[in-house]
Amino acid sequence: MNLAATALTLFLVFDPFGNMVIFHTVLAKVPPERRRRVMIRELLFALLILMGFLFAGSTILSILGVRPATLSISGGILLFLIALGMVFPAKSMLQDATNEEPFIVPLAVPLIAGPSSIALLLLLSNKYPGALGQSALALGISWGAAAFILLISPLILKLLGNKGTAALERLMGLLLILIAVQMFLDGLAAYTAR
Repeated sequence: MNLAATALTLFLVFDPFGNMVIFHTVLAKVPPERRRRVMIRELLFALLILMGFLFAGSTILSILGVRPATLSISGGILLFLIALGMVFPAKSMLQDATNEEPFIVPLAVPLIAGPSSIALLLLLSNKYPGALGQSALALGISWGAAAFILLISPLILKLLGNKGTAALERLMGLLLILIAVQMFLDGLAAYTAR
């Protein structure tokens, strides 16, 4: 398992640059002095959920009877769709912020611990069952980088502006498309080899 490649893939899936605007839209109704605490709490919830899926992934797959090749193919398709959404963004349903303080949904789940990141962790736990420590380290590194970006996002949004943020998100989406296609092809090769 390549630690750097795994951490980079997870970081791209977390999409902190794309999520910055959504995080701040959802947190707009939260008093300014509480926003950072709420953001940290939601990021920690997301990390706990993701670690749970990483360490219970093999058990979940065996209970469901899902083969690793199937997970790789479906994970590649899902990542591809997420990446397309990053390259060609549409209006988000999450932009209807309510007056309530967010709790787990929508910031922790699905923005950080979403279907694509969970599918990727399930794939890692099944493909590299002896390297769960390395996978957890890759998850910690990518989560830490994403959390750092989200915590300093007010400054980034101010510096980049809307166009700069959109351009950066599209670039990350293009990189994620390459990773998604490779994951799909690896799963297809493993499936046809049997």
